[in-house]
Amino acid sequence: MATIRPAQAADLPAISALDERETGVAKPDYWRDMLASDRHFLVAETDKGAIAGFIAGEIRAFEFGQPAAGWVHAIQIDPRQRQRGIASALFEALIARFKERGVTRVRTLVDRKDHLILSFFRAQGMVAGPSLQLDMDVS
Repeated sequence: MATIRPAQAADLPAISALDERETGVAKPDYWRDMLASDRHFLVAETDKGAIAGFIAGEIRAFEFGQPAAGWVHAIQIDPRQRQRGIASALFEALIARFKERGVTRVRTLVDRKDHLILSFFRAQGMVAGPSLQLDMDVS
C-alpha cells in the first residue's frame, strides 16, 4: 500500500507529469497553486518513493448561500497503480481532513461522460447533490 502524505513542492514535477499523461494538458501553474496553505493536497507515495497518485481539495463556504463543504478538485492515479485501493485511501484521507475542520458535506464536479471517475465517486458513497451546474459558451 502507498503512504499518504501532504504534497510538497518537490512533488510537483511528478504530479504535473502524471496529470499531463492522463489529461493531455500541461498545467504546472495550476498544481503549484494547489499547494496554497488553505487547500488540502495529498499524494500517495510508493515504497520506492514514486508518486502513485494525488488528490486536491479545499473547504469552501457561502457561495450562493451554501454552507461550508469540502470540495474535491482533482484526483489522479497512475494507471499502473490502479485497482490497489490508492484512490480510496486518498479520498478517505481528504475526507478525514475535512471532518477535522467541521465539514459535514463533500462535493465535486464530474463530466457526466467520464464513467471511470463517476463510478469511483459513486463507489465512495457520493450521489447527485442539490445544486445544478449552469454553463455558457462565451467564445
